[in-house]
Parts: sequence; C-alpha cells; structure tokens
Amino acid sequence: MSAPQILMQRGLDRPGESHRLEAYEAVGGYRAIRKALSMSSEAIVEEVKKSGLRGRGGAGFPTGTKWSFIPRGSESPTYLICNSDESEPGTFKDRWLLENDPHAVLEGMMIAAVAIDCHLMFNYFRGEFSYPLARWRAAVDEAYAKGYLGKGIFGSDHDLEVVTHYGAGAYIAGEETGMIESLEGKKAQPRNKPPFPAVEGLFRSPTVINNTETLATVPWIVEHGADAYAQYGTEKSRGTKLWSCSGPIARPGVYELEMGYDLMQFLEDDLGGMLDGVGLKGIIPGGSSVPVLTPDECRGAKLDYEGLRERGSLVGSGGFIVIGDNVSAVDCLLNLAHFYAHESCGQCTPCREGCGWIEQLVDKILLGRGTEADLAMILRISDLMAGKTICALADAMAWPAVAFIKKYPDDFAALCAGPVDMDALAAEVGKRDHILPRAS
Repeated sequence: MSAPQILMQRGLDRPGESHRLEAYEAVGGYRAIRKALSMSSEAIVEEVKKSGLRGRGGAGFPTGTKWSFIPRGSESPTYLICNSDESEPGTFKDRWLLENDPHAVLEGMMIAAVAIDCHLMFNYFRGEFSYPLARWRAAVDEAYAKGYLGKGIFGSDHDLEVVTHYGAGAYIAGEETGMIESLEGKKAQPRNKPPFPAVEGLFRSPTVINNTETLATVPWIVEHGADAYAQYGTEKSRGTKLWSCSGPIARPGVYELEMGYDLMQFLEDDLGGMLDGVGLKGIIPGGSSVPVLTPDECRGAKLDYEGLRERGSLVGSGGFIVIGDNVSAVDCLLNLAHFYAHESCGQCTPCREGCGWIEQLVDKILLGRGTEADLAMILRISDLMAGKTICALADAMAWPAVAFIKKYPDDFAALCAGPVDMDALAAEVGKRDHILPRAS
C-alpha cells in the first residue's frame, strides 16, 4: 500500500488481542485523548478541519466543519452519536473496526466529545451486530474500569459517559435524523431539515453524528497532526479510506487505501483479480446505493470523492462490490429493489410506492413477461423518486435502476417478452440521465 495503515495498523499488529485495552495502549492508544484534553475545543476542531477528513459513512461532509456548527455556550446539553448502524449492502468495514479496534472508535468519540463540549455520547449499533456489540461493550467496560470514562476523565475536569444503543436492524435508522428518532424511542423516520442536528438534534439539543470509521480516524490525526494526515490522498480527498471488498475476486476483505488509488490496480494487484473463469462485468464502488461502473469506466478511475464522481458514481460507504460476467444485470437490480422496497420507512409517497413498484416491474422482466413499456416506466418512476423525498433512500433505489438499464440494456432487452427498440430505450435513459451523480 502507498499509505501508512492509519486505521488498521493495530488490528494487523496484534491479531487476536487488538480489541483489548492493554494491546491498544501498547501501540499508543489513548495518547491522543490526553493531548486533546490539553488543547482548547476550538483548536481540536481546527486541527480536524485542517486535516481534510471527510465523513466516511457516505455523504463525505468535512468532519471538522460539522463539529464547528455546534453552537458554543448553548443552554442545552450537547450530544455526540457514533453511527454504527452499518446496514448498506456490501459494506462491512465498520464491523471490522468494532471487532478488532473498538478502543480506537471509543477514543475518537472521546476526542470529538471534548471538541464539542459533550458529556453524554451514544453509539448506535445495527441490530444484527451481536459480535461487534460484545467486543464494544467489553471495551467500554475496560475504559470505565480504568477511569477513562466517568467523572474527570484522564484527570481532567471533563466528565464523560457513553450509552450503547442496540437497534432493531432497520436500514433507515442509519440516516442521521432517523437515528435520532429511534434513540428518542420513536419510529426511525427521517426528519425534515432544517433544523439540522447541530442546531436541534437529539432531545432537541445540539448533536453531532459521525460514522464509526470517521471517529476511528480522529485519534491518529490529533496525535500526529493534521499536516501528517493531509499529506496522503488528493487535494480534496485527504487521508486513507477503508473499502469492503466482495464478489468473485481472489482476496475479498477489508482494505485501507490512500485516497486517489487507482481502481484497476486495486482490483488486479491487491485483490488478486477475478476468479478463474469469471470476467469483470462491473463494479459498484461505494455500497449498493451508488451507480455501477462498467469495465471501461473503471479503467483509469481513482478511488476518491472526485475521481468516482467524474465517472458517474460515488465513494459512498466504501462497499466495493465486484460483479462477474456470469451474472445478469436484471438479477442485480431485482436484488437491490427487493432490499430498498423492504427497507423504505413509508413516510414519503415517492419512496414508499416507487421502490415496491420498481421491484414488481423488474421481477416481471426477469420472469420473461416484461415489455419495453415496463423499462420506460422504471426510468420514469426513478425520475419521480430521485431528490423528491426527505432522505436519500429513494435516490438509493433510483440511481442503481437508471444506471443498470443505461449500462446493460441488452440484459434487460433479452428478457422482455417482445422486441425492444434500443434507440428508443437509449432516448428514455437520456431523459433520466440527469438524476445520476455528476462531476462537481
């Protein structure tokens, strides 16, 4: 790899025991929080801003800037939430961190809490994460036993408590305002914004919500400095990123790469290429909700926020899903449509009706009963969904639907009951092409 293993070094250096406090401290753990407690909260925020760290959960929003939105001197308490509701299909890097390096996540939360003057923080877990939850709870117990949590952490005057919340396995709870609703004991249905969580979040108080990987990166930045982190990556995509890699490849798993790494070099060298007898059909680079890339689009693509957007896709959550040429694009889309139809919270009509409708139409095509009109209808429904709901779940369905039909029209046409005018289909795709991510 061309960058230091900022996130994964401890787990790799101490296999089998990296999750323990003693092993974490043996490689420098909890030095960063001690340093942070000697700094002003404003200085911590500025250091994270200067590092260029962006949210690793999907949106890619600058982390330090998000922290800076918290009003100073608020009469209401300030809360921090770690988003460990990793439910994006194809993504499992947060699970790796929680199982192998939970203290790095906890220390990152502590530093963020000091930066925003928070004294009560939460970690919201995906409902299916029983093993990561056990590792996390053990780490929290160790920290409390050592006096690292509770009254006057590390001999300072900063009191800090942590609450672990175990969700019920709802994908929509991963959306930050849906998560807030869930923590308040309500259905995990996203809120209209504004107000944004930094102004009015959990219990109507200022709240910061960060992804697990984002927070696990913070200790390295504080300990080594923003300049040390910012020297890796690209001008607008700093540092390193974890990628969850799956599909018919020789070496699937979680990998840490410097931002800007060449996509095909990653596939062919680091992942060992495709399995014998299987060719490359496409890659979904950022989890199931982002548009698929064809082999031609993959060549020369860079794994960073700007590089993937230039190719019409996104970094997203880093779920690097490789698709073999022995798989039909129709099968892929039906799988995704079934997921999003099931996970829609039902609050917004375009999403509630659109996801299920697309699933029915794709299923009809797969069964050989579809028509050209059904393909056109999928594209039209996608257009009526994207950007027209409270949260981005509708977009998460619309983007793959348009992308798969646009890039693999022959797969769909081959299964339709009657002939498909490919020129007319291309024209329909062109009308909806505006909903896909664009280079900014």
